[in-house]
Amino acid sequence: MNARTTVDGHQMNVSTWALLALLGLIWGGSFFFARVAVAHVPPFTLVFLRLGLAALALHIYIRGRFGMYEALAGRWREFALMGLINNVIPHAFIFLGQTEIGAGLAAILNATTPVWTVIIANMATEDEKLSSAKLAGCLLGLAGTVVLIGPSALAGLFGTSSSVPLWALVLPVLAAISYGFAATYGKRFRDLAPPVTAAGQLTASTLIALPGAAFIDTPWMLPMPPLEVILSILGLALVSTAYAYILYFRIMREAGATNASLVTLLVPPSAILLGYLFLGETLQAADFAGMVLIALGLAVLDGRILRRKRPA
Repeated sequence: MNARTTVDGHQMNVSTWALLALLGLIWGGSFFFARVAVAHVPPFTLVFLRLGLAALALHIYIRGRFGMYEALAGRWREFALMGLINNVIPHAFIFLGQTEIGAGLAAILNATTPVWTVIIANMATEDEKLSSAKLAGCLLGLAGTVVLIGPSALAGLFGTSSSVPLWALVLPVLAAISYGFAATYGKRFRDLAPPVTAAGQLTASTLIALPGAAFIDTPWMLPMPPLEVILSILGLALVSTAYAYILYFRIMREAGATNASLVTLLVPPSAILLGYLFLGETLQAADFAGMVLIALGLAVLDGRILRRKRPA
């Protein structure tokens, strides 16, 4: 026996699994950092700070390598659209939602991203059509979403009050749909070095986010946030965005995109744990049921469970 597993021609060893677990913790931490920061910093300003600081960090890391500046000059329109649907829109929706819901629940709802990616790719591409396994995974993921959103939707339908506004639950799902469009659109960047794609879209999205932060939030009128909020913003930008991109691309290089996508299963548990330990957040039974359905859907979409059951 050895410590390696092989999937789709790529090997996962102990080191790679450790990196994957670390990335899941870091991306789960993004929901934790956002929940702390959004209590003092308006959502659009938080989006701008996250993207701007992360873009600056990646520019320092790349230092013009990989044809960075040539790519920015020649493909700025593509970077702008990618930055809009992969950063500005989903981050704004998640942060707005987190003004009302906790880190764990936001992470669970956003974990439906692969489900929406499969659905969008089926409609927008010729080479990624729905199979029976993908359809089953999508249905499980959507069922989990319905379980999570259902109580608030029914409360609004029957005119009764709910502890969580429906819009706060819907926004992270809309963010996941935006990520799904971004995943499909992002295929056009396969000819670029991954750090260049990351830095390019973050640079463009920073410029897009600036007017919203300036005119909607007028951040210069806000009081200086406390130290823990400043540290949360730095953690969100430098750790959960800039470093997370570098880590993610390293895992993709070593283990392939399919293995790297497993991080989606690890983000909600880490966000739930951090929210419970440091923010006193708790989840209801329906929240855990929804998470289980979404996790099962992602596992079916991943496909390796079904492959292991097939005879050799």
